[in-house]
Amino acid sequence: MAPALTEAAPEPTHKLSGFSKNVFPDGHKTSGQHPPVYSRLRPYSDFPKQIDGPTVWQAEDYREHPERWTHVFSDEEIAELGKAADDFLASGTPLTGITKALFPLPKLASFFNTVRNEILNGKGFILFKGVPVEDWGLKKSAAAYMGFGSYFGYFTSQNGKGHVLGHVKDLGEDPTQKDKVRIYRTNAKQYFHTDGSDLVGLLCLAKALEGGESDIVSTQHVFNTLQREHPDVVETLITPDWYFDRKGEVSDGADPWYRSAVFFLENDPNGSPRVWARLDPNNVTSLARFNSGPDARIPPLSDKQKHALQTLEETCSRLALHMILDPGDIQLLANTHVFHARTAYKDYPPGSVDDKGRPRVRRHLMRLWLATPESEGGWKLVYHDTNEKKRGGIQVNDVAPVCPIDAE
Repeated sequence: MAPALTEAAPEPTHKLSGFSKNVFPDGHKTSGQHPPVYSRLRPYSDFPKQIDGPTVWQAEDYREHPERWTHVFSDEEIAELGKAADDFLASGTPLTGITKALFPLPKLASFFNTVRNEILNGKGFILFKGVPVEDWGLKKSAAAYMGFGSYFGYFTSQNGKGHVLGHVKDLGEDPTQKDKVRIYRTNAKQYFHTDGSDLVGLLCLAKALEGGESDIVSTQHVFNTLQREHPDVVETLITPDWYFDRKGEVSDGADPWYRSAVFFLENDPNGSPRVWARLDPNNVTSLARFNSGPDARIPPLSDKQKHALQTLEETCSRLALHMILDPGDIQLLANTHVFHARTAYKDYPPGSVDDKGRPRVRRHLMRLWLATPESEGGWKLVYHDTNEKKRGGIQVNDVAPVCPIDAE
């Protein structure tokens, strides 16, 4: 039998303060995946018919104007990032302990603060270009990237292994095994989705032979379009009877899934709550083991939900802005109000070399999941951990954070 729609959200499965800095060097622990506090959810009738403001944008506004969403690092800015990375590495502090205070950027700090506000309260995306990843190598690139990330949020764990520095790379895993495999570890297409954090950053180290290109879309422009064209779909996406697969990355005592919605209003009943979203379709369509057969514990997707997923994907695809990440590019997005997707890709065959005779490597992006708590300007989410430094992410029991320099 499915859980009741009015049941209370569970308490956290772990304390979020008071743990050893030997295990969590920056002094904070990822909160993890949780269902919403159901009493904070709002009915369809409370949602706006039309959203206006700086968080709504259309691809036509940017498609022919990359200068509006791209920043090319100057030589001086790269020198400042590089020096900070060298100094941090020389200090002997583990990458898991990196913080803004330990990564001073005297000139870039003010600019990054302006960008952070635009990411959180404006269009929600930017593309930085020009990080010399080939010259710096993996270790220095990782240090510079994490130091960069510390100016935008707190690093949250991205999987059950505690990776706070993730790697988007094809490891040969089978993408059809959706209940076991995370798609970022394959070369398969990724449908429009959000990640389990406030912000997501991708640093491109190497491109594929073909494919692996990025599409993004304004969540609120999608919402407006659906309200005009398919209001029934919006209502389905707002109704909190969707189940999300934790794919085995589960703390003791927690269910292997959680129940939630796709579209939300901020938990700001006395203000002007904004519409935001959280969805990974692969975590919705991978639950057959729990919703069929004699041991079924949750309902399968309804026809209305299947239609809503298809309509949402088609609408995102129609409205999207396409971009290609080159080595040295950093794409930074707000998951609250930007959906993103990736085309399938094919890597260079083993033994390939570039035009300078250097070995080709597989497509490789370093990934950061960053939390921006409500107390530091983040959105007012409907979860019990909305004020935690490292809200969201994936935390299994007391697994310590780690920063592998390459995919594992």
